[in-house]
Formats: sequence, structure tokens, C-alpha cells
Amino acid sequence: MSKLTLSTEGDRHVVVTRRFAAPPELVYRAHTDTELIKQWMLGPDGWTMPVCINDAKPGGTIRFEWTNGQGGGFYLTGEYIALEPFSRIVHVERMHLPDPTPDNHIETRFDPDGTGTLMTMRMTLPNAETRAAMLSTGMEHGMEASYARLETIL
Repeated sequence: MSKLTLSTEGDRHVVVTRRFAAPPELVYRAHTDTELIKQWMLGPDGWTMPVCINDAKPGGTIRFEWTNGQGGGFYLTGEYIALEPFSRIVHVERMHLPDPTPDNHIETRFDPDGTGTLMTMRMTLPNAETRAAMLSTGMEHGMEASYARLETIL
């Protein structure tokens, strides 16, 4: 059963929330440490991340490349806007499928929640059409598979 909740706001926003049984410091670090990202941010089983460039500082670049080992794959590029250890990350990303999608502006918060963390990711897309296209991919399944994997290494 998925622990991830996905909702929409207005025409352009997607909000993803998930609780983790680990303190905000660890969940934040797992989102900024390249070696940790390569272990969990893989999507469904069978996918790997052969390229993980993650310069976690304001203005730093992001490039993640995934492959399913059967000729399928895609990549993501982006830039960090702001990082507030251990509470908030703001970045811009675009998927390349192979053409780049419009910019997705993302704010991820890591809030203490009892003995764990409530992670809230708020995505802002350029328009309703882009949001609808993104939601039609079933992205929440790959996200939950990755977050379940993260939970096992926290």
C-alpha cells in the first residue's frame, strides 16, 4: 500500500506528501547526497541510475539518467535555487523524453512529525495542459517505489 499522497491545487500545482520514520536531517540528506540518491531514486524495480550529477548548492546543476536495462530510459536536468538544511529544497527540473518538458518548479519541505518527517513536495507547472500530461504518466507509482526503497535505507 502506498504511503504517498498526491493532490492537485488550482490548474498548475501538484502536491505530494509522504511520512518517513526518520528525522528531517536524514530525509533531507537523502535528497542531497549523490551516493544516497543513486541508491533509492530508481523508480520501479529493474531501473538503474547510471548518471547522477547533483551539485546541491544554490545555482548547482542536476542531471539524473535512468535506464531499464532493456533499451528504455530518460533523463532529467535542473538547477537548485535554494537549500535550507534540513528543512527545504527549491529547484527547477525538466524531463527529457527525449524532448525536454517545460520547467517544473519544485519546493520540498521536510517537517518534523512526531519521531519522523512529513515531506511535502509542491510542484508548479507552467499550465494545466503540462500538469495533465505529467499526471497521465502515473508518476506516483515510480515515486512511491523510490520512497519505499528510501525508507529501507534511512
